[in-house]
Amino acid sequence: MKKDIPFLPVEKIQVVVARKLNEVNEYDWQVFLINQNEVPIHTVFVTSQGYGEQNDEKLKTSTLRHFFPQIEPGEHQLIETIMPNVFHLNNEYWVSYFIDNQIFDKKFIFVPDSIVEDNLVPVPALGGLEGILHE
Repeated sequence: MKKDIPFLPVEKIQVVVARKLNEVNEYDWQVFLINQNEVPIHTVFVTSQGYGEQNDEKLKTSTLRHFFPQIEPGEHQLIETIMPNVFHLNNEYWVSYFIDNQIFDKKFIFVPDSIVEDNLVPVPALGGLEGILHE
């Protein structure tokens, strides 16, 4: 049963919404998962969705599911491209993975309008791309 599974706190895992210039000198926004642990993480599942309200109307994006067999220590994995027209929503990334036989699980939520230029910082793990870092 789920109550019998010990869920330890997630540490040294980051989700980043980063931008980079494309060939036509416009920004593409992408979401990355960074493993800052000293061990690989494996059987990585990421579920993403956006939700919120605008003009008293509830909005919800499609739910996307991603699977990655393994992410090595200090490495990152592209999860998906994100469009700026959903930045006004809660953008949720629910990450589940294993280290050895222990499961880890955490929701990373970028709240409405947190993905803005004022919140950009250099992200060394992504080769210095600018992004919004969530730990």
